[in-house]
Amino acid sequence: MPRKIIFDTDPGQDDAVAILTALASPDELEVLGIVAVAGNVGLDLTTRNALQVVELAGRPDVPVFAGCDRPTKRRSITGAHVHGEGGLNGPDLPPPTMRLQQKHGVDFLIDTLAAAEPGSITLCTLGPLTNVATALARAPDIVRRAGSIVMMAGAYFEVGNITPAAEFNIYFDPEAADLVFRSGIPIVMHSLDVSHRILTTPERLTRFAGLGNRCGKAVAEMLNFSQTFDLAKYEWEGAPLHDPCVTAWLLQPDLFGSRDVNVTIETNSDLTLGMTVVDFWQITDRPRNVTFSHAVNAEGFYDLLAEKLSRLP
Repeated sequence: MPRKIIFDTDPGQDDAVAILTALASPDELEVLGIVAVAGNVGLDLTTRNALQVVELAGRPDVPVFAGCDRPTKRRSITGAHVHGEGGLNGPDLPPPTMRLQQKHGVDFLIDTLAAAEPGSITLCTLGPLTNVATALARAPDIVRRAGSIVMMAGAYFEVGNITPAAEFNIYFDPEAADLVFRSGIPIVMHSLDVSHRILTTPERLTRFAGLGNRCGKAVAEMLNFSQTFDLAKYEWEGAPLHDPCVTAWLLQPDLFGSRDVNVTIETNSDLTLGMTVVDFWQITDRPRNVTFSHAVNAEGFYDLLAEKLSRLP
């Protein structure tokens, strides 16, 4: 029986790849819905992009909801310098014909979790945690309903990518992240420490482009665009690929190495705001609230993505 999941996301080229891989895996994953949040670009664009990704995959049965359009306490930032002004630059995708659901995305999260069997739904967060935190603040009882949160967020050894100390998804709304990490919901966290090990080398992008379907071509075009900033920044042979770690872990967790640790979010310091303070070496007695993914089989990861994406239109 497929695992029931909800994506909370701010697409984003790497978000798109994560969602496409899940939609290509109906035997393993049942995508109940996609909730957009402001992050990489504004909510008007992340909702449009989510609709375009669903239509690209030929899955108009998957509902898309608009969530929160700003952080809980702070001014919005964007990742448009990486993802382009539209957030999904690269392929020439047609305007979506699907409509957004009328229900607010936070209400969808609350209602769906409240009606579910305890532990039966996994939240897959690919962007800032504003929607999830808002849902938890409004309906604390859903903590007992959520099976787990599998997220792309934070870092330890690699530290930060939007500031010297912070990863973008956490930095965008650190107060939301703090609430989620203290919620008691089991968390599996894929950080920059993993995504910086799975680079979009030219050979891997060529493989996607050669899958012979529109989705493979679009993925190659997306990642060719979004890698430009990181190639210049890091001077590596390819750019990190972040969000598909979430879907890959759901499908093949043995690709990853992890350990149970405590993760605390910095919300006060101007210097390290949004830092994920990972007690990797168990220096404190703080409770272990996160399964922290820190290693990955890169070749196996790209084999999995290519095989799944080849199944799409």
